[in-house]
Amino acid sequence: MSNRYLDWLRQAQADLRHARNALQAGDHEWSCFAAQQAAEKAIKALFQRRGMDAWGHTLTVLLGNLPADVQPPAELIDYARALDKHYILTRYPNGFDSGAPTDFYTRLEAERAIEYAEAILTFCRDQIG
Repeated sequence: MSNRYLDWLRQAQADLRHARNALQAGDHEWSCFAAQQAAEKAIKALFQRRGMDAWGHTLTVLLGNLPADVQPPAELIDYARALDKHYILTRYPNGFDSGAPTDFYTRLEAERAIEYAEAILTFCRDQIG
């Protein structure tokens, strides 16, 4: 089986680009979701680079399952925790009593999500080398 970590990393970068584009378009919920996806794929790229499998979508769990020699700083765990909240609520109206996700997400949330995803992607890229 080939190691496709570079494909995962390239897709993480593409998802981050999509998050920025969605922010500019005013699609804040999609910006937040794409930022979460960028972080997830960057972490999975790091796992693959080290010859490991990573399953699931919870960023805090994924980061916590990294080997001891590549544990991220506490700040990144907090960023991951914030991004984890964007995995489902950004896409499904039944996450709210009424209204659609597009009614609830703000520019500030999208900007922060992008910032957090960028930090996680940078950490992963630095670890990959």
